[in-house]
Amino acid sequence: MRIGLGRLAFIGIIAIIAIGGYIFRDRLSSDAGGLKVGECFDDPAGATRITDVQHHPCTEAHNAEVVFLGELPDGDKTFPTTSAVQEWVRSNCVPVWSTYTGKNFETELTLGLGFYQPSPESWGHGDRKMVCYAIREDNAPMTTSVKATP
Repeated sequence: MRIGLGRLAFIGIIAIIAIGGYIFRDRLSSDAGGLKVGECFDDPAGATRITDVQHHPCTEAHNAEVVFLGELPDGDKTFPTTSAVQEWVRSNCVPVWSTYTGKNFETELTLGLGFYQPSPESWGHGDRKMVCYAIREDNAPMTTSVKATP
C-alpha cells in the first residue's frame, strides 16, 4: 500500500498539533469547572461570570492556585443564598486553605481566598461544584506554589 505525499503531510501536521497540545496542555485555557487541586491559573479579576481560565505551571506567573474542591449541598434544591454559600466557604474552604498553605487564614496579609460557585443556570442542571483557591490580596503574580512544604 502506498501513502501519498499529501496524506503523509496531513498525518505529520496532525502529529505536530497533538504533540504541541500535549506539551502545552498546562498553559491552555479551559473550563473553570475542570480545575484540580494544586493547579495554578489566572483568575480573571473583576469578571462576574467565569467559564474559562488560563492554566499555568506554578513556576510561571499566575495569580491563583486551587486548594479545595467540594460540592454545595442540595438542601431543598433551590439556588443557595449568598450567606449560605459564604458559610459553606467558611466551614469547608478556610480550614483546607490553612492546611494547604500552612498559614493562618485569620492573620495572613498576603494571600486571600477566592471561590467559584455554580451559576443559577448550572445549578438548575445539577451543578453543585465549588472551586476554592488561594490568591494574592494585591492580585500580583506568583511564580511558585502556595502549598506548604512538609
